[in-house]
Formats: sequence, structure tokens, C-alpha cells
Amino acid sequence: MPRDLSPGILYLAEEYAVAGHLCACGCGNKVMTPLGAAEWNFSERDGRPSLSPSIGNWQLPCQSHYFITGGKIYWAAQWSTTQVEEGRQAEEQRRRAHYASRDRKLPFWMRIRQVVRNIFGK
Repeated sequence: MPRDLSPGILYLAEEYAVAGHLCACGCGNKVMTPLGAAEWNFSERDGRPSLSPSIGNWQLPCQSHYFITGGKIYWAAQWSTTQVEEGRQAEEQRRRAHYASRDRKLPFWMRIRQVVRNIFGK
């Protein structure tokens, strides 16, 4: 990921599973989106990138909300404070469910090791 990002370009750092770009509203803030099964999904078709789900920059002063689909920006409705909080809670529930289902597939001894590591921080 370059230190200075250029407007209108979506950068992809596959080795770190992250995509980055400058906010679509033009405010100049960097927006980093982690990629993965419980995060954002990146796809590309005919050289045109897409990220899903939408990008809601609720922590930025602009609070912009948009989709990047087929290399284009599609503006989405602004969310209320309540909607933002509900969205964050839903994201956290999806992450927990994803990792819990993944953990259930591990052998019993590996699950015990994870519990011990979580307790003792090792």
C-alpha cells in the first residue's frame, strides 16, 4: 500500500488482506477495508474492481456512504446514529458467528489450545 494514495484508485494489498482508497467524497481521508469472509469482499471483472458490502465512513467527519461496484461509485443513503450502531452490532455478530463456525471445524485439542491461549494471552 503506498503512503500517498491517488484519488479514484482502489489499492489492493493481498498479502495483508486489505484494500485502501481515498474517500469517494473528496475529503482526502484514507479508507482501509479489511478483506475476508467476515469483512469486505473484493472482486474484479474486466479490470473493474468491486467491494462489498457498502463503505460507511461513519468515523470520518464526512460520514460518506457508498458502494464501489464495477469500478464506479454509487452513493447510498446516509445512516442515522441508531442505524450505524445497529450496523456495527450486526457486523460483530457476523464476525463472531463466522469464527465460531470455523472453530467448530477444528479438532477438539486445537479448540482447547485456543481457549488456553485466549485466557493466558500466549
